[in-house]
Amino acid sequence: MLQNDLLLRTLRGEATERVPVWMMRQAGRFLPEYRALREKYSFFERCQTPALATEITIQPVDIVGVDAAILFSDILVVPQAMGLEVQMVESKGPILPEPILTQADLARIRVPNVDETLGYVFDAVKLIKQELNDRVPLIGFAGAPWTLLCYMVEGKGSKTFDKAKQFCYTQPKLAHTVLQMITDTTIAYLKGQAKAGADVVQIFDSWGGLLSPTDFENLSLKYIRQIVAALKEEVLTIVFAKGAFNSLDAMAATGAAGLGIDWCIKPQLARKLAGNNVTLQGNFDPAKLLAPIPVIVEETKAMLHAFGKGRYIANLGHGILPNVPVDHAKAFIDTIKNWQG
Repeated sequence: MLQNDLLLRTLRGEATERVPVWMMRQAGRFLPEYRALREKYSFFERCQTPALATEITIQPVDIVGVDAAILFSDILVVPQAMGLEVQMVESKGPILPEPILTQADLARIRVPNVDETLGYVFDAVKLIKQELNDRVPLIGFAGAPWTLLCYMVEGKGSKTFDKAKQFCYTQPKLAHTVLQMITDTTIAYLKGQAKAGADVVQIFDSWGGLLSPTDFENLSLKYIRQIVAALKEEVLTIVFAKGAFNSLDAMAATGAAGLGIDWCIKPQLARKLAGNNVTLQGNFDPAKLLAPIPVIVEETKAMLHAFGKGRYIANLGHGILPNVPVDHAKAFIDTIKNWQG
């Protein structure tokens, strides 16, 4: 039985003693202990070695005292499992040298057997649960189909993903075929994470905000909806679609237990759009963690006051930046844990 189940109770809408807190991308990046491992092992070595993934996942629980661990992995392990080569280039980000561009390229990808292609993730989840020893819940995750399609078509990161959009607008049938393949893979993958022991799973739609509300429904939300529905009886889900707050009402209607929001929407408006039957998560600007500690404390209290207690998980509005000092992150966490409202 979990010693700290604040996150799970909040997602279920139950009353809690205080607001729970964790930080997106907390496993790695800003911690010196993580950087030491990065010097020794390549990115995919870290992802694919359960002992390393476990160590990295648990570091922030031990060091900054978050209320949940999130699996150390990457959203691009799914395209990799589907048959595409993925390179992680230091300081440049992901490169997919042979993207999907035409109908003929479809022959190069498949809906894989996730136990064979992603079994190392499930092994890591089992080991993490064992090493956590019921201290806090474990969050698993996957990228949303639209976000993964962006990388699979663009072949690299982008601020606008124009090539991916062009692909969808000029070859809609092919785009939806690929999106469905990603969706089917993701459902099996997240079910595998839940079976291995993940207590919650988060679906990251990093590029949902690049789409109009109509396109978001057509290219992203209809597939996220399938994933949430498939997992409903097995594990709690959080949907985080950065920049897509115009669709918060539709995201709430998926039945997800939680919705992540970024810092570009007021908490009161987010609650009005999402309704009272879903937990909100967010929405501190990660760059604000670079401010002096007294400023971080005051801004964090202001965020907490704006959201209030009940059906709220404190978090960042996106991933923590690599240059955030550890004591600044800890000030954020401690302020939340000590807040009485």
